Amino acid sequence: MAKTAKKDDDKRGAKGAAGHAYDASSITVLEGLEPVRKRPGMYIGTTGPEGLHHLVWEIFDNARDEAMGGYADDIEVALLPDGYVRVVDNGRGVPVGIHPKTKVSALETIMTTLHAGGKFGGEDSGYKVSGGLHGVGASVVNALSEHTKVVVHQDGGMHAQEYKIGKPLAKVKKVGSSKEHGTIVIFKPDATIFKEGIEWNLEKIVTHLRQQAYLVKGVRIAIFDARSAKDAFETETLFLRDQKLDVPSTTFYFEGGLKSLVAFYNKHQTPVHKNIFYVDRNQDNVEVEVAFQYVDDITPRITAFANNTYNSEGGTHITGFKTALTRSLNTYGRNANILKEKDENFTGDDVLEGITAVVSVKLPEIQFEGQTKAKLGSMEAQGAVGTVFGEALNAFLEENPDDARSIINKVLLALKARKAAKAAKDSVLRKGALEGMTLPGKLADCQTKSAEEGELFIVEGDSAGGSSKQGRDRRTQAILPLRGKILNVERARIDRMLASVEIRALVIAMGTAIGDVFDLSKLRYHKIIIATDADVDGAHIRTLLLTLLYRHFRPIIEGGFVYIAQPPLYKITKGKSIAYAYSDKEKEAVLKELGVAAAEVSENPLEGVDEAEGAEEEEVISTKKATKVNIQRYKGLGEMNPSELWETTMDPARRVLKQVSIDDAEGADRIFDILMGTDVASRKSFIQSNAKLANLDV
Repeated sequence: MAKTAKKDDDKRGAKGAAGHAYDASSITVLEGLEPVRKRPGMYIGTTGPEGLHHLVWEIFDNARDEAMGGYADDIEVALLPDGYVRVVDNGRGVPVGIHPKTKVSALETIMTTLHAGGKFGGEDSGYKVSGGLHGVGASVVNALSEHTKVVVHQDGGMHAQEYKIGKPLAKVKKVGSSKEHGTIVIFKPDATIFKEGIEWNLEKIVTHLRQQAYLVKGVRIAIFDARSAKDAFETETLFLRDQKLDVPSTTFYFEGGLKSLVAFYNKHQTPVHKNIFYVDRNQDNVEVEVAFQYVDDITPRITAFANNTYNSEGGTHITGFKTALTRSLNTYGRNANILKEKDENFTGDDVLEGITAVVSVKLPEIQFEGQTKAKLGSMEAQGAVGTVFGEALNAFLEENPDDARSIINKVLLALKARKAAKAAKDSVLRKGALEGMTLPGKLADCQTKSAEEGELFIVEGDSAGGSSKQGRDRRTQAILPLRGKILNVERARIDRMLASVEIRALVIAMGTAIGDVFDLSKLRYHKIIIATDADVDGAHIRTLLLTLLYRHFRPIIEGGFVYIAQPPLYKITKGKSIAYAYSDKEKEAVLKELGVAAAEVSENPLEGVDEAEGAEEEEVISTKKATKVNIQRYKGLGEMNPSELWETTMDPARRVLKQVSIDDAEGADRIFDILMGTDVASRKSFIQSNAKLANLDV
């Protein structure tokens, strides 16, 4: 094959497949910040909401690095009108003098040149530790912003420079005097890059900055929401709080470090042991900080940071943590004779069950896998964490025997449950194998064998199941009706789950198996669509299904394979014209198009309808032209006939589907704990706090 290819290349000579010359002139060289605007995803991951907020993290990280170096103790982030964001720190201020190599201001160099900053020259550069390896943060934000302004308070003066899509509008100039020191960065993302819109999620920003406040002890971090500020304010003054703005604000300041963060994460949990483990020590020029506590749960929650940058995919420091945890608990369990000779050793899965842990490392030369810093690649972190954490954990277990016994008993319970679950799972799989992996009888499968084309509708009840089976496209759409509400798996182990007929049917239908033999590549349908009624029971069933998928099939959600069907609430008929409305607002819009004023609409339930049975309601509205407008209010999918169900909920050309995603895994985890867990007081408080946001179907 290689020889044949070589011969073909020789025939083509210097011409490409299309006959175009391929020589030195074919090589495109992008200068300055052009590569960032050409391929923004390479630098911020995505141009969707995640990438948009990543701009804030990049500028905030620069301020935080000043604090980590001991040069700042006050950081302020503000959302301003017209989509602007303002980030301030009281650090040393970006140097404004002429850079010896670029012959322009150091500020301009940092803001307009990739890989320029104070984080590449080792300790002499002024940063022993920083969150940015690539040094592209400020320049990337500048390149992807339609307008940026930097104001530096330094050495008695106030200097400023403005930029448009990364290019300076003028040289750095002194704009006033100042007794303060620090840096202000104001930017407005470019709407031509972020085409989904410049919409800042305040809750997301507050959550991220709260996390950072725990990580940098003794630093004040404030967030202002000044987007709708009525009074004028001065943006070049260092801190907005000094101007006493009448806008919402939140301030974080913690001295407890990761110990406080673990306590915060476990606020809605029941701890297994009293004392939170904590260590903060330097090993071979790597600062290691670890805190953990076990709770009465089966889900592990491990959060990782490297140089205060959140690593969603973990990395070498987490590998060191898991190895040391498993080794230390096995050693203590054997020495204390809690783990008997006949017992097998704890596995990594056993020791992680129910743990809430935060692992943070800080090191001078840091290596991330990718610019978004999702995974740490520095190998020295693994050894440092293993040594520091292992030694400290051994001492903790010896010094706190009650806590140690509670932890070992918790892990021992996990070991026994794992063996029981494996037996139950093997039984299910073995049974399936004997039956030729027979699909559940209630599943009406589709004809296609292509997972990319296949859709699985999980519907509520036999009635909806019957209608959807008749109305579907048999070639691509499979129907699995579920009877009643499935088991709440938030606190259920896998053996109890698999004892549930409904859950077992769903697991076999999806084809991925479950637990340690889960295989995403065997997913039989690339659209798992949850279709429940638009009432309280339907919402509950949907929540139970999402809990199951989040806890045990999370890669299916992360892969974008889970959807929620949006059946219409109303069918509006006027003569031969039929329209469907998915909300009250949409209903009003349809009526307006039909020439029916809102004042003419009255609630007229259809006579003879028994509402206790959940039947639909009908309104009959007479227009001025005496043409009747019929409005049917659907109570459930089962009330639709097959053609209506196809037309409104199943037809790919007209249906409305909501894709389920995990934008904030920690927040989602916490909500599942509150809503589906055993802490009744927290659930009651959550419901009371969010009651006004609910759309009640009364």
